[in-house]
Amino acid sequence: MGRVDITFDSGGQQVAGWFYAPDGAGPEPWSCVVMGHGFAAVKEARLDAFAERFAEAGLACLVFDYRHFGASGGQPRQVINIRKQQEDWRAAIAYARTRSDVDRGRVALWGTSFGGGHVLDVAKKDHGIAAAVLHLPLVDSLAAAKGEGLGQSLRLGLAGLRDELRRLLRRPPHLIPVVGPPGTLAVMTTPEAEPGYLSIVRDAPSWQNTVAARIALEMALFRPGRKTASVSCPSLFVVGMHDTVTPPEATLRTALRTPGARLMGLPTGHFDAYLGDAFEEAVTAEAAFLVQHLAPAGRRAAGSASEAIPAAWSRGA
Repeated sequence: MGRVDITFDSGGQQVAGWFYAPDGAGPEPWSCVVMGHGFAAVKEARLDAFAERFAEAGLACLVFDYRHFGASGGQPRQVINIRKQQEDWRAAIAYARTRSDVDRGRVALWGTSFGGGHVLDVAKKDHGIAAAVLHLPLVDSLAAAKGEGLGQSLRLGLAGLRDELRRLLRRPPHLIPVVGPPGTLAVMTTPEAEPGYLSIVRDAPSWQNTVAARIALEMALFRPGRKTASVSCPSLFVVGMHDTVTPPEATLRTALRTPGARLMGLPTGHFDAYLGDAFEEAVTAEAAFLVQHLAPAGRRAAGSASEAIPAAWSRGA
């Protein structure tokens, strides 16, 4: 398995990423999984662990940082813009499809948390996507806000207005923490949020616990799980049944109304499935699902993904 640094253009700025060749790489062109992270995260925060396992299963992987974060360009830093992040997804897909070693008809998407919501929105419009994995996805920001409480939502909204005013005045962003203890001013403050998030960024020196507060205003409209009838590719929703960051009830409802969806539940919170036994269970099922749907025509083994997903937690569309 080989990993190389790559860059590609998105909105006139450089996006940085990694490209993984499949382990024991067979004849080109390869299937490819385009992978992006969640809210204010960078690719070193365990995306390499997932990509390595997918590459071992025979899949190429393209992992990238959003603009304004990690190794990618974009000023000012630590600014999330939903439209721009989805442009980054489309630019990553376009880059993968232009590579001579990638089969443009066998490109899949893998997104986690906030990135899972992006995957859902992108897949609604790009009907050339072969498969999608949504790992603990954020499908409804209003449902997530309920978990934080009304008071916290109002505080975040005020911080967002302050930052938006600074943007209009061309001043540096008003930054707030990404995660913090319950009761503090941060985007995520449920009891699992701070220890869980910090557990996945131990090997991510570029990660910063700050984000421009303006995203609190934009997030109120981020509800990719509302209308999913136009998703045409097979999809796998992996849900943490005790998740307090991306509420499982909203994800379950979204999966049930998404054509061609499969559902896998884990008895975990939001961050548990990035590490340890829960990671092993999730990545094994996700790799099997991707291999099944990305294999060349005539070589797809029906049922292999179903066998990898525990029957007690799975649902076929």
